[in-house]
Amino acid sequence: MTHPRQISVLGVASGIGAQDQACKDGPLAFRHSHAWQALARQPGIDWADLLFAPEVAYTPIQRIAALGRMLADAVAGQLHVGHLPLVIGGDHSVAIGTWSGVARALGERPGLLWIDAHLDSHTPSTSYSGAVHGMPLAALLGQGDKRLLDIGLSGSQIDSAHSVVFGARSYEPEELAFLQRRGVRLYLAEEIARRGFRICFAEALHAVAQATAGFGVSIDLDAVDPGLAPGVGSPEPGGLLSFDLIEAMREVAAMPGLQAVEIVEYNPDRDRHGATAALIADLIELLLVARKHA
Repeated sequence: MTHPRQISVLGVASGIGAQDQACKDGPLAFRHSHAWQALARQPGIDWADLLFAPEVAYTPIQRIAALGRMLADAVAGQLHVGHLPLVIGGDHSVAIGTWSGVARALGERPGLLWIDAHLDSHTPSTSYSGAVHGMPLAALLGQGDKRLLDIGLSGSQIDSAHSVVFGARSYEPEELAFLQRRGVRLYLAEEIARRGFRICFAEALHAVAQATAGFGVSIDLDAVDPGLAPGVGSPEPGGLLSFDLIEAMREVAAMPGLQAVEIVEYNPDRDRHGATAALIADLIELLLVARKHA
């Protein structure tokens, strides 16, 4: 009889990569929430660490890179002892550390399901804002500021042929062209609306699960309609339904190849009535249930 994998939460309290930096408070706010306290009483999950960017007089991108290396070490460490890392951010630039750590621990590039309102695939030369949380997916594919690259493996940290962006509805043409060149499958909001959430998600999950090293899921909470999940750093009109995302995570959690999960861009300053914290807790609960029955 195999024992279910322990879920180890790694909070990453950083908003350096965002224009609105209040999401740096997201992990600590969630840890203090009633939603987390209820989860913490259950067996099979613990809050392993809370990481902060170094406060020394580095430039912002140097601090993001240093934090990325710290997070990669922490994620790889959890995988090495057989745990399932669950990263809670913080802005989406923390993904550079998360998936670099997974790639390093596995020694191979995982597939990645990137659920987001944005494509996050700018480089410094194409970015309209200069915000690094708009660049992590490009960095994970080996393009961008050299300080953000090669943290886990040399070159790309993810398997582009088995990586998918799901739910994007706000992006620039440069990002779209970059991902298309790299062979990343895109399920944009228009296609999901036309073909249906369940059909598109089933295809997306099948694609990432075919990666030989397994796969991970990165959830930017702004993928959800801000009327349902208001506590996000960069809200965009429209979006996925909370119910659909929860049902999707139920499927994800049951997959044997799942290597790590990331939930980012929680902004407690905007979270009316704790709706977004409750959504995070619901997503984690599904992981817990699935691990118990693994």
